[in-house]
Amino acid sequence: MSAAQPAAAVDGVTGAAAGARPDRPPRVPWLAVVAYVVVAFGLAWLVTLPLWLGGGLTASFAGVLLIAMMFTPTIGALVAVFLVQRPRPRSVPEYLGMWPLRPAWRLIGLSLAGIFGSILVSVAAVFLAAAFGAVRLDLTGFSGFSELLHSQLAAAGVQQELPLPIGVLVLVQLLTIPFGALINSVATVGEELGWRGWLLPSLRPLGTWPALLISGALWGLWHSPIILLGYNFGEPNLLGVLLMTLGCTAYGVLIGWLRLRSGSVWPAVFAHGAFNASAGVGALLLAAGSPASPAALLPLGWTGWIVCTAIAVVLVLCGQFRRQPTLVRRAPLPAR
Repeated sequence: MSAAQPAAAVDGVTGAAAGARPDRPPRVPWLAVVAYVVVAFGLAWLVTLPLWLGGGLTASFAGVLLIAMMFTPTIGALVAVFLVQRPRPRSVPEYLGMWPLRPAWRLIGLSLAGIFGSILVSVAAVFLAAAFGAVRLDLTGFSGFSELLHSQLAAAGVQQELPLPIGVLVLVQLLTIPFGALINSVATVGEELGWRGWLLPSLRPLGTWPALLISGALWGLWHSPIILLGYNFGEPNLLGVLLMTLGCTAYGVLIGWLRLRSGSVWPAVFAHGAFNASAGVGALLLAAGSPASPAALLPLGWTGWIVCTAIAVVLVLCGQFRRQPTLVRRAPLPAR
């Protein structure tokens, strides 16, 4: 871009819209950012406190608390935008990327790209782990998944054969991932309204890459209360926190791109739902007795970092990070 090229061309908007965008502030509202981080992080620790006091992740109520934790970023965003940020956005739903849902073709297209792209990241991470020799796959007999199902049936006291051939069961599991993405989105919206809905555009005056990397790193650190209990990587220590932070930073670039490229938070919401739904795909493909280090097998592990980085490089080379349009309001009806 030459020095004379208007910033509007970079953002994908033109004219006066480039000077005063409804979906980002002219400068970073640092006081509101601090308030957001304090509330989101503080509530995350508060919500998970019962797990620390007894039971850990095996507690019967752990699932409920993990879902409740996912909505603490939304609470942080609401506190920041309504109580701290000045000037307050003229339209909070528009600032958060919730509304309007126009142009519909762009939102639908990028939502589908987010869903299937996230599944691709999870699957590619598994095959990359196999390529590096970190795991062994069984793509014909699916012996690892078969062993897992038989052990679960035995633990439940059920002595019977599998109801369907193991290959059919694996196929069914894979085909249900996109539907699982939609179901998961009911919860992932709680995270995304905070991280990509409010924080990312609030940091956008720093530049695209600082905003993406800072918001992704904070997102990873926010998981610390459960990572330090052994969630995801089975590393209840600083190594686990580091793995999660790097993983969320790498994947956060991709769903952050969805937010900026669409102007809407919804593609990021659906992508996050698909990412969660497909994170366990490795368990379907492993060979019995294979090593299964979460740091290699999960899409937030080091194989996922490589895949996410490769996708981000392709997007950069295609100029996709330079196109950051706004949502389109419906034109007012002419006066009669």
